Amino acid sequence: MDDSGAKTANAAPPAGRLQALAPGQAIPFGGDKAAFVSEALAAAFRPGDRLIVLQETGDLLHLPAAEQAVASAAVDRAAQAFARMGEISDAQITAFFEAFAARLEDEAAWSRIAAANARDVEDAKARGRSTTRLAVTGAMRGDMVAGLRAWRDAPSPRGRVVETIAHDGWTIEQLSAPLGVVGFVFEGRPNVFADATGVIRGGNTVVFRIGSDALGTARAIVEDALAPALAGAGLPDGAAALVDSAAHAAGWAMVADPRLALAVARGSGAAVAQLGAIARQTGTAVSLHGTGGAWLVADETADPERFFAACYHSLDRKVCNTLNVCCIVRARARELVPVFLDALMRAGERRRGCKLHVAEADIAAIPDDWRSATTTVVRAEGPRTEPLVEALSDADLGREWEWEESPEVTLKLVESVEEAVALFNALSPRFSASLISGDPAAHERFYATLDAPFLGDGFTRWVDGQYALNRPELGLANWEHGRLFARGAVLSGDSVFTIRARMRQADPHLDRAGAPTPAPRS
Repeated sequence: MDDSGAKTANAAPPAGRLQALAPGQAIPFGGDKAAFVSEALAAAFRPGDRLIVLQETGDLLHLPAAEQAVASAAVDRAAQAFARMGEISDAQITAFFEAFAARLEDEAAWSRIAAANARDVEDAKARGRSTTRLAVTGAMRGDMVAGLRAWRDAPSPRGRVVETIAHDGWTIEQLSAPLGVVGFVFEGRPNVFADATGVIRGGNTVVFRIGSDALGTARAIVEDALAPALAGAGLPDGAAALVDSAAHAAGWAMVADPRLALAVARGSGAAVAQLGAIARQTGTAVSLHGTGGAWLVADETADPERFFAACYHSLDRKVCNTLNVCCIVRARARELVPVFLDALMRAGERRRGCKLHVAEADIAAIPDDWRSATTTVVRAEGPRTEPLVEALSDADLGREWEWEESPEVTLKLVESVEEAVALFNALSPRFSASLISGDPAAHERFYATLDAPFLGDGFTRWVDGQYALNRPELGLANWEHGRLFARGAVLSGDSVFTIRARMRQADPHLDRAGAPTPAPRS
């Protein structure tokens, strides 16, 4: 056999389509590991379905053909709309945001949205699901309207000259430009649905997938406010497109679509991490907004009144910037632990009960009457009687307490601020921290050594795009997966852009080798 015959004999068969899976089938991942197909996955898989193998974890994600089709159709609409956005004027985009806000203010439209939300809330409660961020309120409605009007009044970033480089006979302009289709996955938070349309201000388009808890509310917002606003302003159909499916697989399929310029995921830590892994191995830039929980540190010079106020005002409701872990320098524990407990109890009176977790080594610092008491804690599944105080290992200090109505927080005594910083950097999602100290040098050391995007010297609840920066946020990113490249941790509509370079030539005779322009032939 000649060489060509040997090559033919040893050649791998041509690639084909996955038609079926077998129980126990080994699926390689990570280069040297294997995951195994379960009986349920093998039974559910059909020709036309896809299997995503997460190379980081070995998770086997089943994408039925029907869910792929729903996600692909939504991305199709958004991609086609983006191809037309260059022809859409800034005035039309301004008109869209005003029309969207006006539709949310319209009582008839809002009544239908509120009714859909009430059904979502009722269904979520019946399934023991959290509803603290699902239920629409007058305040949420007002924030949505204010956010849309903030984008209405914001200057367009399209064509903004970032830099001009002048050369002899020619110039280069670096200009901001739309990024493309932004895929947005979030759980039961209807207000985010309006906030995320902020990417349209810069000429981008957006495709949404919302969790099953809020899908009915999202459908109502699209029908009664979003779609009419797009049409009325003359924006292309699909400039904001909903993946109309309650299945997780539809979100996986959307994030795995290589046509996305950016994938944004908000929600619970595990789900967000999984979506981020899908996007990364697809090759899509991703912005994750999952695990949160703020830390607060009080040092030897902490003012008790300022410390009390910071604790109390950081526990008004549960969101990502709520106080989650409080570290007190041991030298001040006798004075400051009672201040902290008073703030927690008062926050519980403001809400409905409270719950304290204490590092195992520090349990003796808690009064006996606290350690022997029980409390009624309002969980997603309803009120429960639990110990008021429970011990916690240091290894679990990074755990975020997802409370409903009862403020829940961890207390840890430390020898120094440096120890608190080391624990934060090693165990937390590296999101947000505040230092209560009367020493300016301590604040500078805290800033220099703490690895997080958000730092403060008071209450932790300031970390919010609209509250702090006057810009509705798409999400707040932690540094759990490393520092962000050339972007702030507050992701907002005007931070989704790319840079294009445009050359303007004044001298028609430019030549890289310096050759003169020859005379034209007659």
